[in-house]
Amino acid sequence: MTFGRTLPLLTMLVALASPVLAHDGPPFPIVSDRVLGAYLVSVWTDPDTTDDGSPAGQFWVTLSRRGGGAVPDATRATVAIRPLGRAGSERRAAATPVRGDVSNQFAGLVMDHEGRFAVAVTIAGPLGDAMVDAEVDATYDLRPPPYLLIVYLMPFVLVGLLWGRLLLRRKGRLTPAPTYREE
Repeated sequence: MTFGRTLPLLTMLVALASPVLAHDGPPFPIVSDRVLGAYLVSVWTDPDTTDDGSPAGQFWVTLSRRGGGAVPDATRATVAIRPLGRAGSERRAAATPVRGDVSNQFAGLVMDHEGRFAVAVTIAGPLGDAMVDAEVDATYDLRPPPYLLIVYLMPFVLVGLLWGRLLLRRKGRLTPAPTYREE
């Protein structure tokens, strides 16, 4: 097969596989530094779906004053999600300050299926109320359990040990014989 035929085939395979790609990794922003009333708001998420009812849909709300300065301690955010494209009820959670820092709040929600979700973050506090909407794709967390790391790494460790043993044997064979000089 020539390069001229391989490239279009490879391109087509990558294009067909792209809808399969899903989020798997660290949190990412769905709202970045949006000015809402007296607040500057960012929302980060790790939208994992679970079957066991655990709140794996994680949302971090970062708040600051629009003109700078600290956000009042009474400021609270609420995160609500609802499925898009299928029936389902809205779920809400009050965000709690992370380590007592009201400018960084966290909420966990159950995302019971894969797919698009509408996200609404409501902020209430002495500086006024604000609301921001976004959307996110929820997917199953594809990371393996930590104990499987050993299982996955074992073949590479064994190959490395065998390779090292081979190198040591070769080094032993290639050591030059001592030469004796007559005086």
